Amino acid sequence: MSKVGRRFRTLPIRARLSMLVAAAVAFAVAAVSVTCWFIVQGKLYEQVNDDLQKSSRMKGGQGGQIVQMQDALINCTQTPQTSDIPFRPNLYTQVVQANGTPCVLEDSLGMIKVTQADKDVIKNGDSGKGIIRNGTDADGTSVRVMTTPLPLENRATGAHSYGAVMVAVSLKGTESTLNDLALILLLVSGIGVIGAGAAGLAVARTGLRPVDKLTEAVEHVARTEDLGIRIPVEEDSDDEIARLSRSFNSMTASLANSRELQQQLIADAGHELRTPLTSLRTNIELLTRSEETGRPIPEADRKALLASVKAQMTELASLIGDLQELSRSEGQQGERVQVVALEETVEAALHRARLRGPELTIKSVIDPWFVRAEPAALERAVVNILDNAVKFSPDGGTIEVQLSGGVLTVRDHGPGIPVDELPHVFDRFWRSPSARALPGSGLGLSIVARTVQQAGGEVTLARAEGGGTVATVRLPGAPTAPPETP
Repeated sequence: MSKVGRRFRTLPIRARLSMLVAAAVAFAVAAVSVTCWFIVQGKLYEQVNDDLQKSSRMKGGQGGQIVQMQDALINCTQTPQTSDIPFRPNLYTQVVQANGTPCVLEDSLGMIKVTQADKDVIKNGDSGKGIIRNGTDADGTSVRVMTTPLPLENRATGAHSYGAVMVAVSLKGTESTLNDLALILLLVSGIGVIGAGAAGLAVARTGLRPVDKLTEAVEHVARTEDLGIRIPVEEDSDDEIARLSRSFNSMTASLANSRELQQQLIADAGHELRTPLTSLRTNIELLTRSEETGRPIPEADRKALLASVKAQMTELASLIGDLQELSRSEGQQGERVQVVALEETVEAALHRARLRGPELTIKSVIDPWFVRAEPAALERAVVNILDNAVKFSPDGGTIEVQLSGGVLTVRDHGPGIPVDELPHVFDRFWRSPSARALPGSGLGLSIVARTVQQAGGEVTLARAEGGGTVATVRLPGAPTAPPETP
């Protein structure tokens, strides 16, 4: 890229638009001006040619003029002679001998310089045609010349030969008109280019005003991290600037919502972590004080403290695992998506559920079904659903699990979920007041909802007829595995 091109790219958009508009207008005006000038020139020369043809016919068609031409050939001179007629035509008139010598007629404005083209007209005689050309007189003045062949007769011998008659008019008036026209067109073109540049700058300023607002908004966000700023957009506008503004507003709204969710997650996580950490610190302080003071804790109390520490550590580990699961981005999960046999995932989750609730009866009817999901996340989601069923089932209760046609249902016979609490069951850290005494972080069902949605499905919880809760998971897929891509 040339230096000019690189320098042009460094200019502001307004300057570039103004220069491009001015250049486009300059090209158009120049093309129109040049075309106009050549058209006028052609018309003026056409008028001059018509005048020359009329004058040539008059000079060659009247008997007196022929005699005058014959006399001019006999008394050949290159100096114009002025007659006594009151009106002197504004013409150059002369006869050219066969050898190319010019003989000026009376009342001619001057002598026309003879060129080779004129001699060719004489040489061709009757077979040749006249020509019209630009030339000069003896003083160098520009003239328009018409040369036509002229038959000559020697009065003494009667011999015939050919010469030429040349008629010309001065081009001073024509050239002056064309020069004046060129000056006018140049001035008009200059004014047009300057006006186009100014108009281009005004249009650029008006058109880029929304971009200025967008730039100011972006700079404001970068400077203050204020994501609440919005760019006003006309509702009925659908141009590129309006679409860009709407996209920016949507982006800032999404970022603000993401920040709010992040802050809420941090606040909720801090709140949930505070309870087990406080309990751990209290138990550890009791054990430490016992060692420092030498006062042993009764064995039963000591075992209870250690069991409480172990339970709190387990709860912390579970909570941290749930937080890590929620913090993973969708792009990271998308990299591990593959075809999963859902029936195998459900069987693995059922095995873990039976170990956690050995006193419960778990009935299952599992049909084959293949889905596209992340295997570990999908298994964790199914395990969370079964864990809830185990947690809220009474001793000796029954859990019914069925997978058919891509619909997984888990039904327990516990106390069920109150109707007013159903809208909140998938919220992060939300726990039913009746379940806050039970272990858990309140993130299990939130992880279930996120995993199922990322797999393209949906999950619902509802009160079951006869008591208990039924969880329903619908996942798109097929009863047979798709063929492997080579």
